[in-house]
Amino acid sequence: MKADPIIGTWKLNMFKSKASDLGAMPKSETLQTEALENGLKNTFDFEGPDGKAHHAIWSVKYDGKDYPTTGDFIADTVAITKSDENTLVFVNKKAGKEVARWRVTISKDGKTQTWTGNAKKPNGQTFSATWIYDKQ
Repeated sequence: MKADPIIGTWKLNMFKSKASDLGAMPKSETLQTEALENGLKNTFDFEGPDGKAHHAIWSVKYDGKDYPTTGDFIADTVAITKSDENTLVFVNKKAGKEVARWRVTISKDGKTQTWTGNAKKPNGQTFSATWIYDKQ
């Protein structure tokens, strides 16, 4: 069985990433992705736009069902579907309402992960973003 290309440690590339609202950009971020049976566990450690350290964890299956998040300041659940080996869709919800939708693609060489989507900041303001992560 071929290894899932999303598994590993990823660092947000601040020079390549962008957001329609610069106030939504983290100052730094590291994402650790571990394999679970038919799913994954994401651990995010980042410095938010406010300079505060954050630690968020998602453990989910690729079944499109909502799973609880821990430490995520915009969402309390996440659902993931996998359209192919290198493409996923993450949907974050807060109190049952969608607050973010991300299309995540892994480059063919497995060295870059790109998140493209829209999200709501805690104040309710919506922004679009493209986050580029480099595999470590």
